[in-house]
Amino acid sequence: MDLARLFDVVGPIAMLGWVLLVVVPRWRWTQTITVVLLPAILAVTYVVLFAMYLREVPEGFGAFGSLAGVKSAFSVDGVLLAGWIHYLIFDLFVGSWEVRDSQRIGLTHWLVLPCLVLTLMMGPVGLLCYLILRVTIKRQFRIPAVTSPPSETAPA
Repeated sequence: MDLARLFDVVGPIAMLGWVLLVVVPRWRWTQTITVVLLPAILAVTYVVLFAMYLREVPEGFGAFGSLAGVKSAFSVDGVLLAGWIHYLIFDLFVGSWEVRDSQRIGLTHWLVLPCLVLTLMMGPVGLLCYLILRVTIKRQFRIPAVTSPPSETAPA
């Protein structure tokens, strides 16, 4: 497998999601594409890479129990690329949540844009930026609990 070529393909796949989040955050397909479709495509790639390359790591999954082990695992190019795809998926997922949450609480998209850029470039920094923004502007300290649709809670 040409890992350099695969690297060149997965980046633009994730970037498509970021463009949607930045340019058309309220388009009816943006959340489906950025939360389901693109992460699923990247996740399949991730699983295939791990299945193919983890066996090249002498410690196997045990490598992820220490910093030295992680360094050893990431010395295998296929595992390193899988790790990169992991970042791509989770950063996109977090960015999608930031957009969805900001729409729910009524934050203007212009204020969220810097947080999205930071989430793209430095995931946890962007998330922290967004959390500070939502607390500072909207005084939103809590994330609402997930509730079941009425049809699922009614007795049979």
